Amino acid sequence: MKPLVASYRLQLRQGVDFDRAVELLPYIAGLGVSHLYLSPIFTAESGSTHGYDVANPAEIDPVLGGRAGYERLAAAAKERGLGIILDLVPNHTVLSVENPWLLDALTHGAESRYARHFDIDWDSRLILPLLPEPRDDMIAAGAFEIDRETQRVTWEGGWLPLAPGTAEEGGVAEILDRQHWHLRHWVRERRRLSHRRFFNITSLIGMRVEERAVFDAMMALPLELVRAGLAEGLRIDHVDGLADPAGYLDWLREEVGPDVPVWVEKILTGDEDMPDWPVEGTTGYEANDRITRLLLDEGGMDRLDAMWRGVTGARGDYEAACRAARHQILSGDLAAELREMLRRAEAALAEAGQQLPEESLREALREMLVAFPRYRSYITAEDGPSAEDRALIDETIAIAAVAGADSAALEALRDVLLSPQGEAGAAFVVRFQQVTGAVVAKAQEDTAFYRHTRCLAEAEVGSEPDAEPLSGADFEGWCAARLARWPRAMSLGSSHDTKRAEDARTRLIAMTHLPAEVAELWVHAHTLDAPEPPDESTRWYILQSAVAFWEPERDDLEARLAAHLEKALREAKELTDWHEPDEEAEGRAKAFAEALLGAWRAAPPAALEALVARGEMLSLSQLALRFLIPGLPDIYQGSETGTFALTDPDNRAPLNPDAPVSPFGARKLTLLKELIDLRRALPELFAAGECRVSEDGERLTLIRAQDGAEVALHVATDGSAAPEIMRF
Repeated sequence: MKPLVASYRLQLRQGVDFDRAVELLPYIAGLGVSHLYLSPIFTAESGSTHGYDVANPAEIDPVLGGRAGYERLAAAAKERGLGIILDLVPNHTVLSVENPWLLDALTHGAESRYARHFDIDWDSRLILPLLPEPRDDMIAAGAFEIDRETQRVTWEGGWLPLAPGTAEEGGVAEILDRQHWHLRHWVRERRRLSHRRFFNITSLIGMRVEERAVFDAMMALPLELVRAGLAEGLRIDHVDGLADPAGYLDWLREEVGPDVPVWVEKILTGDEDMPDWPVEGTTGYEANDRITRLLLDEGGMDRLDAMWRGVTGARGDYEAACRAARHQILSGDLAAELREMLRRAEAALAEAGQQLPEESLREALREMLVAFPRYRSYITAEDGPSAEDRALIDETIAIAAVAGADSAALEALRDVLLSPQGEAGAAFVVRFQQVTGAVVAKAQEDTAFYRHTRCLAEAEVGSEPDAEPLSGADFEGWCAARLARWPRAMSLGSSHDTKRAEDARTRLIAMTHLPAEVAELWVHAHTLDAPEPPDESTRWYILQSAVAFWEPERDDLEARLAAHLEKALREAKELTDWHEPDEEAEGRAKAFAEALLGAWRAAPPAALEALVARGEMLSLSQLALRFLIPGLPDIYQGSETGTFALTDPDNRAPLNPDAPVSPFGARKLTLLKELIDLRRALPELFAAGECRVSEDGERLTLIRAQDGAEVALHVATDGSAAPEIMRF
């Protein structure tokens, strides 16, 4: 295995295929990184922009260049000394006729050889809420056509296979009723499903990789690539969605051997440590969180909090915002999951000889899902609950009881979770652990992060907007723990999923150091020529977003911010949402954003320029910290020369090494290359050397040392100066 120096994350698709990746290799290798980390290469749904909607895990996507194209890329990477890290998606595939395994299951139902590959309750048939209108209305309008020659039913925009022998006689309704699937209206009937999905995305269907045959089928191609020397590392997407993450990772480690590095996408909450899995560690959200909190100014944060509450009328804390969002999500986007949890709970209790009123049980489940403090627990049928699992469940029950849930229902559910009596109980435990993470992700990252907006630097994947800033001593303790357990975990600053790119985030961190400048910009924003401005809370969000991504030389700022605001406001689900958008409210926000950017283009305020300058120094400091702490630094495409993107799809623009580089970008690139050279020169020091941190006011010193060699990093945590690196 090649030494782990640094990885470079390259997003495929949107014009970047394997041949284009080969063209980019000289640039990427020239940075000095050791590994090329690719987004998923397996055949995805037509038109996919990211690859996580895998249609065929057993095939390298022809759109990207197929197997031959990938082998050319792997050979070219090897010639330049780069290992390849593959991104695997074991949790789900796309629910589409483009999925060959699913096509067979749709055709033959429970008798299909692939039926058990998917997490489907075949007793209820596969419910497909895909139709633009109610099914019976479409039948009455003649929208369906039965093609007996191809054994398909078609409608505008879609088709499905018919089970053999079911289309010979009868009307459309009768033929549809004979199928192994049941078509429904996509909005009106989305609250009932018979398959596990990825979060609230119905078009992504859960896979049963806890079954060895399914694991073997899904992992066959990536394992073949690893064994053939065509890949050197693996990244596992959404490991918490699996029924048995530990079992999956144990099987994977057995197959790849001890020397192939494996990282998991796992979000750790608070002081949570990762289970003792056979992996290198996570992909690094927690590293980004700790560096952000180290650089935040506590006093400045308090001033921003007071300002935010004063101008917007915000009340309550982040925890209250999360609880409200979780309740809303469980009544809307994840209503199907709550309904399925209720069904499984009733079956589990019946298995144990118990029966409780449906409403009491539903509300107890709801309050438990609202209260659960992490992404998930890790109870297995083989080992049962650990002491940590028991503590999590007990904490959840206690919070749910205070919220008013029925005590008898809570106690019954606790018993099922901690000591299930049979298959139904075990099935409830599995699904409960898969659903808690979906509730957290949808309610917090995709809702509360757009509501609790005092400082958007905190509203980031893997972070908590109410987490306290870190002292140097706390940061040292975290580094020591990481070095002891996960010395090869990744350390990211940006990814395809982060809410804001790293350089945009440091502009927001700068706001905590310069709150007076924020206040000045806020006052200036109220002088804009915007006859119907949005509410103050929306304006506060717009102001921060504009500061974060401000690059006056770009002519696409207005369009990008408008697109981002549409997403942010709909995710917040207060003024508008995805299902029933309020175009008038969205229009007011976009008009205000355009007016703000226009005013800044005409005469950039001194306060804005001060925040930009402070953000640049903080960005260089976060980069240096990321490269010197224990772990493998990961570079997201384009971030080496500065990236100020907002949340996806803004942060997924194709890499263009020929784009103009700003003076800041050139400075950042120079520092990055210096850091990579340092890691190449002292691999053992960075792999295992001790990590010490000291603090003197706003000056922080981080030292890595081993066997007489020492590297010292001096950082001004207030962003008043650039970082300094010294080697002894």
